[in-house]
Amino acid sequence: MKPFLILLALCTAAFTQTPLTIEAITGQGGLTGRPPEAFQWSPDGSRLSFVQRDDTGEHGELWSIDAATGQKSVLVTEVTLSRLAPPLSKIQDEREKERLTRYGVAAYQWAPDSQHILFDSHGQLWLFRLDNGTAVQFTSSPDPSSDPKFSPDGKFVSFIREHSLVVEVVDGLKEGGMSMHKKRDKHETVDDQNNILNGEVDWVYEEELGVRSNQFWSPDSRKIAFLQMDEAPVPTYPITDWTPTHPRVEKEKYPKVGDPNPTVRLGVVDAGNGKVKWITPFPESDAPNVYLPRFGWVNASVVWAQVLSRRQDQIDLYFIDVNTGRTRKVLGESSDAWINVNDDFRILKSGANGPSRFLWTSWRDGHTHIYLYSFNPTDPFSADAKLERQLTQGDFEVLSVNGVAEEPADGASTVSFIATTDDSRQQHVFAVHLDASGLHQVVAGSGSERAEFADDGKHFASAVSSALHPSFWSMCSIEGICKQFWQPRSLVNYGLTTPTRLDFKAEDGTPLEGWLMLPANATGKIPLLVYVYGGPAGQTAADSWEGFIGLFHQYLVQHGFAVFTVDNRGTPNRGKKFMAASKGQFGAVELRDQLSSLNTVLTQYPQLDKDRMAIWGWSNGGSMTLYAMTHSQVFRAGISVAPVTDQRNYDTIYSERYLGLLPEAAKAYDDTSEPKRAADLHGSLLLVHGTSDDNVHFQNTMQMIDALVKAGKQFNLMLYPNKTHGISGPAAQAHLLHAIENHITRELKVP
Repeated sequence: MKPFLILLALCTAAFTQTPLTIEAITGQGGLTGRPPEAFQWSPDGSRLSFVQRDDTGEHGELWSIDAATGQKSVLVTEVTLSRLAPPLSKIQDEREKERLTRYGVAAYQWAPDSQHILFDSHGQLWLFRLDNGTAVQFTSSPDPSSDPKFSPDGKFVSFIREHSLVVEVVDGLKEGGMSMHKKRDKHETVDDQNNILNGEVDWVYEEELGVRSNQFWSPDSRKIAFLQMDEAPVPTYPITDWTPTHPRVEKEKYPKVGDPNPTVRLGVVDAGNGKVKWITPFPESDAPNVYLPRFGWVNASVVWAQVLSRRQDQIDLYFIDVNTGRTRKVLGESSDAWINVNDDFRILKSGANGPSRFLWTSWRDGHTHIYLYSFNPTDPFSADAKLERQLTQGDFEVLSVNGVAEEPADGASTVSFIATTDDSRQQHVFAVHLDASGLHQVVAGSGSERAEFADDGKHFASAVSSALHPSFWSMCSIEGICKQFWQPRSLVNYGLTTPTRLDFKAEDGTPLEGWLMLPANATGKIPLLVYVYGGPAGQTAADSWEGFIGLFHQYLVQHGFAVFTVDNRGTPNRGKKFMAASKGQFGAVELRDQLSSLNTVLTQYPQLDKDRMAIWGWSNGGSMTLYAMTHSQVFRAGISVAPVTDQRNYDTIYSERYLGLLPEAAKAYDDTSEPKRAADLHGSLLLVHGTSDDNVHFQNTMQMIDALVKAGKQFNLMLYPNKTHGISGPAAQAHLLHAIENHITRELKVP
């Protein structure tokens, strides 16, 4: 190519580059387009279904993909889907909208015959026939239904309504089945009745233990094991809608540190007559001091249940005979840190005399790995479970067990799981045989992978992303053969900056991982924004797509800022020692790692302006921002979004897991209380909160405001009426990002 043509090409490329805007980043569908959602596998493993909507989210269709061929087809058209699964925009309640999104609540379920689909249309159930495309309304009560489940034989559907477990006959297609209510005493009030949740999940179990359902059918479709929760002793928190003339107050059951938790008991109900047998594997007197986070069926007459101590340092696995009530603890595990509750427990189907083995994950060797146990299938109560072998081992973390493909020969049976690689910034699907041989990454590649596995463990939907590339979705087999079925819109014209990966050392020599983005062609000293999370629930330096926050950082880089982040000790996916550094304290170790890494970056990149630095974060990152601004003087400005300002304000399960129980851990809670350090605030603070946040209560920011005022400290405040923890919606998020940009532009004196 001639020189002038090269110059013309370069000029044209520069001229056609599209600048990022906050409105485009936060707009409906964003820059990348709305990805597929609501993935479900047909029970026979032949088809994967998902909802594909347009950018607005208003129009969508239910699609399916043939697992064998990868071919796509429409299962339910837009006209029908709009009635059976209306978009979330139709829900006016912000809290309910965020709950459905945050916890991935399914809008539909496949029937066991793989020929029918049960839709949950915002509380009303519809049964859809695939062969003729007709739908029949299954419920008609004005009270909404939730968590519908087919019995294994497909003849019944159970669901929750008005805190009660209801069972309906599918053939009748009309209501009138069994409803299991708590028997009410003549002196009991309606409020007392509303405290009893039968098969329903309360807020704290859903948020902190990842519980998504508390009712499960027996394999023979005759019984349902369910958890009953009594929230009567749990205090309430008032969530107020301030926008109408007469504010509306909604009371949320929320146990804060030291408060009573809901008391629980495990029952089995006969699906035919509604009779309940209570099979709780611990004395009633222990109920306030334990959690029952997981349970299910071993076979048609035996239930398994996990019991977790309130300190969360001991978990026990029980087998319970539902006919006789006989109970045995078959496995116990303790930790000097805490137990990570997950969904990795799997009863394997194979065995000469029925189910006789299960998978268990543990931190016991310093990393989370998979272990295979066996038990006597003819008498599960005769002995403790026996450890057969450790299936995975090494310097990596198993993040989740996702699928099991069982074959007649054990050596051919495969366990699929997501794990970190030798680079903990990445994660992928791996597989290993039940004899512990053949450990390998299923699909080669870099970045971070998520997966939705079929029940038979032989196929999965794979989503792979990286720091610069949103998720690409593919249909894959466990042999590693994939066919892509959705890709995001290209971002190549936006001139995104590739983060520079950086490695650091903590004071004890522990490796730390981070990244830095510098603006192109910058002259003079560059202002720096530090992005922090810093807690046990997430990484910021992972090689994965960060959505609108990642694009916002790209926007700031294009406007002259450098952006830096590092994952300090106390963050996940690096093993027990790394994560448990936060045990008994929040803030001190994390801030030391942040500041030591920051000092290294300032030395390595002298163009960064150490006198013009800001810090920001959301949730735990908001807490870390406040901690950094009250325990150091290096930041000229900070933005704290939805922070926990005092761990006593947060829920029992989360805070007590890491800091301990009151009163013995009082000092740990005092040391993390930001209102107590308000007089030490250094730098210009922007404090942000949604007034209807049911996760990190607005109370946290109110206490901080009160302390700052009393300490004579000036600060900036931005409240979002009726918004929850995610401050969702294009208008609110655009407003928030502009507020952050304006704050750091003003305080760091950027033109």
